[in-house]
Amino acid sequence: MLGLPKGVVFLVPWTSVWEVEFLLEKSKIEEVIGEQIVAVHHIGSTAVKHLSAKPIIDIAIEIKNFQDGEICVPPLESLGYSYKGINILPNRHYFNKGEPRTHQIHMYESGNKYLLEQIGFRDYLRNNENTRIQYERLKQKLSTTNKSNKHKYAEDKTAFVSSILNKLKN
Repeated sequence: MLGLPKGVVFLVPWTSVWEVEFLLEKSKIEEVIGEQIVAVHHIGSTAVKHLSAKPIIDIAIEIKNFQDGEICVPPLESLGYSYKGINILPNRHYFNKGEPRTHQIHMYESGNKYLLEQIGFRDYLRNNENTRIQYERLKQKLSTTNKSNKHKYAEDKTAFVSSILNKLKN
C-alpha cells in the first residue's frame, strides 16, 4: 500500500515494496535532474526494514548548491511532483506527489544539518533493533491518538528523535 490522504495519520506494516518504489522513483529523478544531484537517499520510516510507517516514500536529494533547487522544479513537476517551496523547513526545497500523497522530496545542499540528521537517524534505527522497536511502539500509539492531526503526531515524536540525534553527536 502506498499513499496517505490529506489530514489523516495511519501506519502500515513495513514492506519490501517500499524499497522497490524508492529505487524506481530514484531512477526517474536521476533521469530528469541527474546533473544537479550529488546523491539521492531513501529516508524516513519507509527506509527502515521492519518499521511500520505512514505509506509515503520520503526521498532526500542532495545537490551541490541550494540555488540549483529552482532549476529542478520544472523537471520534477513533469514527474508529477508539486513544488511547495522553501518555507516549511529552512534550507530545504520541498515537493510532494499524489493525492493521496505517495512521495515527498526533501532537497538539500550537501552537508546540510537537517539532511545529515535524517540520514543519521535512519541509520541508527537500521542498526539498533531495540530502538527501532521502541520508536515503532511510540509511532503506533501516537498514530492512534492523533489520527487526524499530522502536525501533533510529528511534534509528539520530537523528544524521541532528539534523544537519538543527541546520542549521535556524542
